Amino acid sequence: MIPIDGDFIMSVAPRFSGSKAASQLRIVGEVSSVFSSILDFYAINTKLRIAHFMGQVAHECAGFRTTEEFASGAAYEGRQDLGNVKKGDGKRYKGRGLIQLTGRANYREIGKKLNLPLEDNPELAAEPVTSLRIACEYWKSRNINAAADRDDLIKATKLVNGGLNGLEDRRKYLQKAKTSLAGIEGIRVSLNEGGNTTVLRRGSFGNAVIELQELLISKGFDLSIDSDFGPATELAVMMVQKNNGLTADGIVGQKTWDALRK
Repeated sequence: MIPIDGDFIMSVAPRFSGSKAASQLRIVGEVSSVFSSILDFYAINTKLRIAHFMGQVAHECAGFRTTEEFASGAAYEGRQDLGNVKKGDGKRYKGRGLIQLTGRANYREIGKKLNLPLEDNPELAAEPVTSLRIACEYWKSRNINAAADRDDLIKATKLVNGGLNGLEDRRKYLQKAKTSLAGIEGIRVSLNEGGNTTVLRRGSFGNAVIELQELLISKGFDLSIDSDFGPATELAVMMVQKNNGLTADGIVGQKTWDALRK
């Protein structure tokens, strides 16, 4: 598994300020610790597949600053092809997800696949982790991995968009993702009974970093719990690794998690 997280996402996504930056940080922070494992579950697990996924998704969700379309959804009212057969369905089942899910029928179908009540509670689709899973389900349903394997941006864009809208923007994000992935070493994640272990390193952030910092504090290190894997957290990790006979590289993989959880 290629260790991609919030730091990787932010290396591809554009930077914002103010409320847009806050929204982006919330979304990326929530998906950071599960990003790698969810993509791996859907076989989006090679550099080309990940890069193309990022190229498409970064455009579709406006640089990871929204999981819900900006329009009201009124334009979908009465669209029987989307399953919108009741009054108010257009707005109720507006586009949500990193690749937008639209229409009552699609909410029902994806809800069954994810075992979530999306038809009864469509706002769930905007929750960051669910929005990521929705994008992956769409990716899988259209077999976009095949286009990614051929490094075919045109085909991937048509499968996502139905046309070539935003092609140059998608191309820009694709190239940024390829550049970022080229700098990531192929760290493999071992498995335990709980599933895939989250790999953390300097620049990571989110809930998994909070857990890491809490464990380090329990070991006697004087740290702030700020969900940001900065230099102080890295130094503490390296000291734990050294004290446990591990390679002191500052990268938190399975063996380091095990040492911390003793």
